Amino acid sequence: MKRSGTPLGARPVALRPTAPAVLVALALMTPLFARVPAALGAEAAPTPAQTPTPTGPTTTPPAAPPAAGRVKLVLAKVGGSPPFALLGGRITVRGIVAPYVAGQTVRVSFYREGRKVEVRSLNVLAGRSAGAAGQFRISFASRYPGRVEARATHYATAQQGAFSGRSPSVRFVNPNVGPGTQGQSVRLLQSELDVLHYAVPLSGSFEDATGRALIAYRKVTGLERAPAAGRRVFELLGHGAGGFHVRYPQDGRHVEADLTKQVLAEIEPGGHVRTIYTMSSGKPSTPTVIGHFQVYLKTPGVNSEDMVDSNYFIRGYAIHGYPEVPTYAASHGCLRVPIPDAAAI
Repeated sequence: MKRSGTPLGARPVALRPTAPAVLVALALMTPLFARVPAALGAEAAPTPAQTPTPTGPTTTPPAAPPAAGRVKLVLAKVGGSPPFALLGGRITVRGIVAPYVAGQTVRVSFYREGRKVEVRSLNVLAGRSAGAAGQFRISFASRYPGRVEARATHYATAQQGAFSGRSPSVRFVNPNVGPGTQGQSVRLLQSELDVLHYAVPLSGSFEDATGRALIAYRKVTGLERAPAAGRRVFELLGHGAGGFHVRYPQDGRHVEADLTKQVLAEIEPGGHVRTIYTMSSGKPSTPTVIGHFQVYLKTPGVNSEDMVDSNYFIRGYAIHGYPEVPTYAASHGCLRVPIPDAAAI
């Protein structure tokens, strides 16, 4: 008779407990389970050798902000008020940068009548003493007349912020002006003569009145007495030369005639010059009387001697207008002035 599930003639096989096999399987699987928590980030009790050293978050110190800056541009080798320069001559622009930061550059642009004509990059150099502002220099020349302005720009870097500045404008002029010419050079000439109190219009046209004022200026500065300008005239004007020296500032409102320079000046109280005119005094054979006098008579209009708007100061001697006023002493003792100036004196 067969037993269910057992082939005939086979020995029954005793089954051994399976616990050791289970234990082996668990032993082989334990390293795998031990690695899983670490990979998944689960909490596991590390061995003493694996205990990590606690560390805080790594922080980088913030970078220092770039230094703020400013620049000031100063003109040199210019003259006059407002500043001017002559064609062919060079002006200098000096830049002062504060604070000084090493390794910085600026870009300097020159504009003539608002149009950019030149650009250059310059290094900012250290000052001569510790803590001094930085500086740079640049020169510029123009072959064409017009108003010129310099602009300096520093673009932001990691060490210094952006900043910019402008120079005062300077006008380049042609110094060779004379009768019949007009334009900005003439206007500048008239403006400079006017600042020094010469009797001159501000028309921009070189007419007779400008020529008379220029002759008076040339007399005072010791130049040739001609009604035309030139480089030397503008150079002297640029340095403020050619003012009238008042000898008697305490005399109140009065007129002074310099017979050596052949000019006459109206003086206001306090010794302030009001107006300077060209004149012609007495020639050597009939010299002008020298001294302090009071005007005792004024006769407007023209008299029988062709004297215009006369101011008598002693006997028949007067300050008066006359058709001929040479650049030298040529009268009979009076002080001749140009007829257009006579009424104002």
